[in-house]
Formats: sequence, C-alpha cells, structure tokens
Amino acid sequence: MIIAHDLGTTGNKASLHTDDGRLVTAVTVRYDTDFRAGGIAEQDPESWWRAVCEAGRELLDRSGTPPERIGAIGFSGQMMGAVLLDRAHRPVRPAMIWADHRSTEQAGTLAAGLDEERAYRLLGHRIHPTYSLAKVMWVRDHEPRTFRRVAHMCLAKDYIVQRLTGTLVTDPSDASGTNAFDQRAGTWSRAVLDAAAIDPGLLPDIAESTSVVGRVRARAAEEAGVPAGVPVVIGGGDGPLAALGAGVLTPEDGAYTYLGSSSWISMSATRPLYDPALRTMTFNHVLPGHYVPTATMQAGGASLEWIAQVLRPDGGPERIARTLARIDDADTTGLYFLPHLLGERSPYWNADARGAFVGLSRHHGPAHLAKAVLEGVAFNLATCVGAFREAGHPVDRVDAIGGGAASDIWLRVLADVWGARIRRRSIVEGANSLGAAVTAAVGSGLVDGFEVARELSAVQAEFTPSADRHRDYTTRHREFLDAYRSLEPWFANSHPLDN
Repeated sequence: MIIAHDLGTTGNKASLHTDDGRLVTAVTVRYDTDFRAGGIAEQDPESWWRAVCEAGRELLDRSGTPPERIGAIGFSGQMMGAVLLDRAHRPVRPAMIWADHRSTEQAGTLAAGLDEERAYRLLGHRIHPTYSLAKVMWVRDHEPRTFRRVAHMCLAKDYIVQRLTGTLVTDPSDASGTNAFDQRAGTWSRAVLDAAAIDPGLLPDIAESTSVVGRVRARAAEEAGVPAGVPVVIGGGDGPLAALGAGVLTPEDGAYTYLGSSSWISMSATRPLYDPALRTMTFNHVLPGHYVPTATMQAGGASLEWIAQVLRPDGGPERIARTLARIDDADTTGLYFLPHLLGERSPYWNADARGAFVGLSRHHGPAHLAKAVLEGVAFNLATCVGAFREAGHPVDRVDAIGGGAASDIWLRVLADVWGARIRRRSIVEGANSLGAAVTAAVGSGLVDGFEVARELSAVQAEFTPSADRHRDYTTRHREFLDAYRSLEPWFANSHPLDN
C-alpha cells in the first residue's frame, strides 16, 4: 500500500492507495493560515507535521490496513513558500507561504539587478514576491536576528520529509518555483543567487521526484503511526503533481485546469514555453525531461471561498454549495468582479492589484455577486488561455480538477467563457495526492511507469460551450480587461500594503 500526502493551503489531503495506485480512502486534516494586512500569509510548519501524523493514522484506522502493509510514502506540497530552518532543522519562524507578498521591494531589487528577459528564460518565471527567493531576502532585510539563525531553506513537503527521514532535499518541480533554479541546467542558479546576495549553501540538494530519499526513522514512525524503515519518495510540487493526477503526462494529453485556493491552467510540454508578454510561467514536471507551462492566478477558489464566507458567515461546511445554489438565472450583464484578492500573478504580475466589484447596481443581490465571482475567475484565466493559444498550444479540451471542479455551474461558465470543452475527472480534490501516489509507486518500483496515472481517474462529465454565450462572454471579457486597466493606476497609487 502507498500513503500520499498533499500539503495544500488549507490542509493536508492524504490518501491511501493500492500498490498500482488505485484509491482506497482519503482524509483531509485542516490547518490555519495567518492572513494579515501588509501581505502576510504564514503557516506553522508544526501544524503540517501534526496533520501528516493525524491523517496517516486515520487512513489506516478507517481502512483497517495493518501498518506493516505500507510499502511507500510520497508527497505533494504547496509551492513557492519559504521554510527557514536552523542547523538542527528546526523552523526559526513561521513559514511564509506562496500567498505572502510582502517582499515586493526585495523582488524589485532582484529584478533590477537582472535582465528581465534573461531571467525569465533562465528561470521559466518572472521575478516576483510570490516566489521563495524574495521571501528569504525579506527575512534577511527585516528580521536580521532571526536570519542569523538560518542554516537551511526548503519547501513544505521537504520539511516533512526531513522530519520523517532526517534527509533534507527538494526536487526539480518544487525547485522550479523558487525563482532560484536554472531550469535547463537543473541546478540552482549562481547568477541569480549572487544578485540576491543569498548563500547557495542555504538551499537543499536536488533529487529526482521519484527518488527514495530515505526511510522513516524510529522516532518519527512512532508519531506518524507507520513502521520504521518505510521508503519515502520525495515527490514534487502540487502544480506538476496535479498534472500527473489529471493524466496530463505529454502534450497529446491536452490541458487541465486546477480550481483550488489558487487556480491555474496548464499542460505538459517537452520544452519550456516563453511568452513574449511574460504572462505565463513554466515549471519542471515530475516526469524527467518534461515541463508544465502554466498560468496561475492567486485567488481562484479563494475568491469563491471569500464570497461564500461574506454572504453566509454562519453557513458552515456547506456555505459554498448554498452560495452557488440558484445562481444560474442571475443576469450579471455589466457587473464584473476583479479576483485579485491576494495581488496577482498571471496575467498581470501585479502584487498591488486588489479585488473589486465594478458595475454594482441597487438590484444586485447575493446570486449576482456569487456568479460574478465565478465569471471573474473565468475571465482572468481566459486571458491566460489566449496566451497559450497565441503560442500555438490549442486549448479546446480542458480537464478540471480541484475542489471547484465539483461545481457544475462553474464548469459551464468556464466552457462558455473559454469556448472549450471542460471535462470533470472522477478524482478532483485528490488529484494532487494521486499524482504523489503514482510518483511514489514509480520511485519504489511498484509500477513500471507514470502511464498508469491515465487509468486511475476517468472523465465523469463534460460541458460543451454555447456559441451564443461564448460570443457574449467574449465581448464581456474585453470589458473585464477595460475595468482592470482603468483601476491599475489606482492600485499603484493607493499603497494597499500599508493598510
């Protein structure tokens, strides 16, 4: 049996699989995020460890699986954060997760020291406060006493793997989300680290995603409820593993969209994709020699979570479903939501961008607001779909995963806005951990190759675009873009991070 852990933004989604990757059962153990004014988004790494231990024990209890049947453990993890450790591998401060964007000044300093086009081609990404490197620079500049204790920087899954095995490493997919990784060379970029004035010795060694990097230590086994000696496969970042969990291994597998806290559209490619307008980025795939060109927005599902909390503050776990009920007939003509609640990556790369409803009238009610949020995310990603199409990558069939993919109305909106067939996979929320399970199975020799991933989830529903609605949404997409462009100077001059 295989245990897979997906350390996401809101919790650890863990799953138990047979040795050929088939899902047996899954659990989610949630943890908190400290969101505060000033661009702060932090989590306690100890809460990740508690969630991994609790989830692992619950998987075994729920399924009645004897611990000695566990043959491998694999990981997927939230990307682009900064977990800073001392020499004993203890966190010196809370982890700055991907949504933390207080390092705008440090990213600007780094970008000024590097040619933007050269950096984009070297890293596959623009220099931006979302990424790990600028966060490390921020701690150095603002918390010098803490930074003097820092001996290591790693990502979320790497910290947990170290707790389990005593080995601190990362993999190319997660490394490619740090703004410090030479994508083609497969090594940390000395040129970028020199420009950032960050010691390369802080960064972990890099191992292939399928590498067995260690075995569960006795003390960790006691806490985690698994036997000592179980092989641990390092796995990868949640984006590339979501691609694997969606069955997107090669360019022929088409595109997929992930509707989680952050949301993106992506595909597999045999070389990085360089967008002349720098709207997209490219991560390394967990499959050696493959890449995942991606366009990621900061607050996709997070925008839906936010409006559900605002409209139904006492709604409990069902608040999102209740928020989306009966919104089909809401006419949102002239009403737009700019979904930039956490600044923005694709397509604007503007950390100062903020959310806004534009065009509100007295007759608008909860259904209009909720539908406008779904449309706003679809419009924002439509700009990214256009970037891929301009680069010669057809986006006419898109498989949907992530928690938001459970919503029929959202998938219909995406189909109509993008003019593409949207297909829901049978495994949506568990796609990341499915990818981690397949990677662990490959790494531990339980299966021969990644191709098994295509067989482990099936298409359950398909949403075909309406020609009339697509025509109307194409016009409205231009108005959506006009609304952002009109507010962009205000974003730049209002200094929202000071509030």
